[in-house]
Amino acid sequence: MCEELIGPPVVISQGAWHETVHSELRDHLRARAGAGWHVIANVDEFHDYPVPLTELIDAAETAGSPVVGGLLLDRVSEDGSMRPWSTEKGLDQSYPLGGFLTPRLLGGNPGKIVAAHSSVRLGLASHRSLDEFPVNRPLVPVHHFKWRAGVLLDLERRVAKYTTGAWRETGPWIRNEVSALLRHVEPRDSRIDVTDKRFGLRPTAFGRIPEGWDKDSAELLDEAMGICDEDKWSTVQAPIPNS
Repeated sequence: MCEELIGPPVVISQGAWHETVHSELRDHLRARAGAGWHVIANVDEFHDYPVPLTELIDAAETAGSPVVGGLLLDRVSEDGSMRPWSTEKGLDQSYPLGGFLTPRLLGGNPGKIVAAHSSVRLGLASHRSLDEFPVNRPLVPVHHFKWRAGVLLDLERRVAKYTTGAWRETGPWIRNEVSALLRHVEPRDSRIDVTDKRFGLRPTAFGRIPEGWDKDSAELLDEAMGICDEDKWSTVQAPIPNS
């Protein structure tokens, strides 16, 4: 799909999926892109800009900020099952609920840097900047289509590889998050409890910011930044090399 849309990949990593591989590839591509603003997104993340991206960047520059912040909006099926997405229905209808599984179930950082100037260093998996705190409000909803068929086996494999040392990790957080997920879904036939009020799951669609998003997203980001271990982020990233 990527080759059809934008051409062959610039760089490919083969072999062990160490925890830092994603960030190393990202930083390589950022260095190759050169000076200016970079849009940052994983393949399962869809940015839902409240205004055109150019306006967000202009506003950030006016405010003296070199980053635009977002927050993960985890998308799940209506019954919480981790099923394949339907090409007939599309992503929105296949996973019609959106909420905050990453912070409320996994205990993870839901923040995401969706755009950053080339002068800014990004932390592990782009959850935060090592240099600046995003000031844009509302935060950009980042629709996160991770909770689908096959993800549990994938996560279990990652934990096994980290536990044996076959793949290198920078700390125990991924294993802790996966353990929290498995404890939740195993007694529920591998389903997420969509009735659990903690997760704030509600009908959601791309192009429509969820009700209460401004308040909820800001509070969750502030909470994540307040409890974040600075050493955890600063030790896994080096400055972006000169292009």
